[in-house]
Amino acid sequence: MTISPRRTFAIISHPDAGKTTLTEKLLYFGGAIHLAGEVKARGANRRARSDWMKIEQQRGISVTSSVMTFERNGITFNLLDTPGHEDFSEDTYRTLTAVDSAVMVIDAAKGIEPQTRKLFEVCRLRNVPIITFVNKVDREGRAPFELLDEVAEMLQLDVCPMSWPVGMGGEFEGVYDLYANTLSRPEGDSREYLGKPIPFTDLNDPKLADILTPDGLEKLVEEAELAQGGYAAFDAESYRAGNLTPVYFGSALKDFGVAELIGALADYAPEPRPQPAEPAPVSPDGTEVTGFVFKVQANMDPNHRDRIAFMRLCSGVFKRGMKLTPSGSGKPIAVHSPILFFAQNRELADEAFPGDIIGIPNHGTLRVGDTLSEKADVRFTGLPNFAPEILRRVVLKDFAKTKQLRKALDDMAEEGVTQVFYPDIGSNWIIGVVGQLQLEVLLSRLDAEYKVAAGLEPAPFDTARWVSAAEPADLKDFMDQNRGAMAKDRDGNPVFLAKSAWEVGYIADRYAKVKFAATRER
Repeated sequence: MTISPRRTFAIISHPDAGKTTLTEKLLYFGGAIHLAGEVKARGANRRARSDWMKIEQQRGISVTSSVMTFERNGITFNLLDTPGHEDFSEDTYRTLTAVDSAVMVIDAAKGIEPQTRKLFEVCRLRNVPIITFVNKVDREGRAPFELLDEVAEMLQLDVCPMSWPVGMGGEFEGVYDLYANTLSRPEGDSREYLGKPIPFTDLNDPKLADILTPDGLEKLVEEAELAQGGYAAFDAESYRAGNLTPVYFGSALKDFGVAELIGALADYAPEPRPQPAEPAPVSPDGTEVTGFVFKVQANMDPNHRDRIAFMRLCSGVFKRGMKLTPSGSGKPIAVHSPILFFAQNRELADEAFPGDIIGIPNHGTLRVGDTLSEKADVRFTGLPNFAPEILRRVVLKDFAKTKQLRKALDDMAEEGVTQVFYPDIGSNWIIGVVGQLQLEVLLSRLDAEYKVAAGLEPAPFDTARWVSAAEPADLKDFMDQNRGAMAKDRDGNPVFLAKSAWEVGYIADRYAKVKFAATRER
């Protein structure tokens, strides 16, 4: 049996850089959807297929990670669409643990924005190689050299321009592929690229003068030659090691650079890589089926109140119906209905291979960070919880729905949308989130999916830390003396709730034998 190569990648960007449009065009070019321009359409088609949650449709942003699989030229692409909003770094981080490479989308007018840099640093932690796509070159933007220098300096990467824009905005005449020596030019009233690249021998080909204006040609030749001489030449190994980023200029909305980007992923992006684990990293060549859960999503289909665990397959050939043991419970489960995704659409997966993302329907038995394996002798590492930056109390408007509220909060804590803390003293549950928008998601989903009307009120605490100590007596002494600030997380781990970051430091100095952790690996 021949297994088609896999490319499992994510798209990262600052909000409004064009990630959703690029995602849609990659799916269109890959044959996964048959209607281009859905982001311009009206009604239900207005949002890209990956944005299915009600609040996403209302706000026009992605707030949950989706998985989409498509095939092109014999290669299977697994695209993980990550939240671009700054308030969703935790879900995004966990999604980036499941990919082998990433595409970084930059707005040509804005360059590298804060969220882009934050997501890049997450990629750097795992040496995830990055292809850069400079979007919206058909609009007015910053000079290409300025953008390239910013990437090189801010991200400490070698940059290699693979294509070059011929002018920008009102002077835009197309994009020249520096390696294939082809020109993609705008055509028709819409000024879109119609998928017919014009070949040339090189930048000195006299036929270029028949297509470009004299000013456009002169500028292209001068800038492209300077760029090729001034920046690093493309080196596939340096890219795969995370030291060099190939840069493509284009316009996702007008189709410029999209086919070249898919080609780059196919030609250069790594196949499934070894994954960090204990007792040793797991190679994709291993025969034992292993994988880890990086995301849990409840109620993808509101009609069925389902819960899907997203598993990245790391080794072995998965077969439908086989038994795997989750590290969380230690009890084998038979996976009878594994799912392959295209956003809302899904199909049963009879088999899956390293690099694939499959969905496993379950009733709360699988959680983020769980390892699944045939022999239960391995545990994948590096999927942490983060200390919340905002704490709130949930106020129920109808006390008859206390049980539904508990169920909803447990579901969303399991997904990583929120964290739930149960104070040792008092009965008010405290919700912890990384960013403000997660609170809106919480209330929206409580209402839409669980029919629970609730509000939020300030909590007397500002942040939280997981506490531990080498000697149980030291931990007990600390907890006894700070009972009013102690709570348990959903797993029963002790948590210290602090009124401020200053208090965390002050208490940590007083109790030197106690460890205060801002992250907790699952």
